[in-house]
Amino acid sequence: MSYYAEPIVRLLEELERLPGIGPKSAQRIAFHILKGADEAASRLADAIVEVRRKVHFCRVCFNFASDDICEYCASVDRDRSIVCVVEEPRDVVAIERTGEYHGLYHVLQGAISPLDGVGPEQLRITELLHRLEDGSVTELVMATNPNVEGETTALYLARLVKPLGVRVTRIASGLPVGGDLEFADEATLGRALEARREM
Repeated sequence: MSYYAEPIVRLLEELERLPGIGPKSAQRIAFHILKGADEAASRLADAIVEVRRKVHFCRVCFNFASDDICEYCASVDRDRSIVCVVEEPRDVVAIERTGEYHGLYHVLQGAISPLDGVGPEQLRITELLHRLEDGSVTELVMATNPNVEGETTALYLARLVKPLGVRVTRIASGLPVGGDLEFADEATLGRALEARREM
């Protein structure tokens, strides 16, 4: 027996399908929608429908785009000789927020993970190799996540790309700002030491 009317149950079920939303969070969101004005619920529904209808993957880098190509690929101000390889579109946003990178991107749409059934053929690796054919890209920055899958993906790509004469670099990983050395694990501390730079 359900404690809620059928439309509420359906809303709760759909909300719980979202990543990071459990039963309690789904209830809070559902009740917020129910208590709000009809216009607010309509705006939310319209925004969801619009984003599904208008946003797709950029045909060049596979980031999200509302046009044929994304704003980064379309920009004449970006350095076209360097491409930062990331796993997901949200990683592009994280790098852009630093204000330190001004090249192009390539979104793999995941990372190599044999346990999850994801091999190189499920990623946008072939498309990346096509981008390197004309010789205009001189450096690939591997910005995959610092976990087993991300490291595996970065190493796999480095082996594929090095024979093409393209420089392959890896973003440094190490201690977070404000972190204490005593709480750092050996791998993190080791990487921080390897990626040290002159002051």
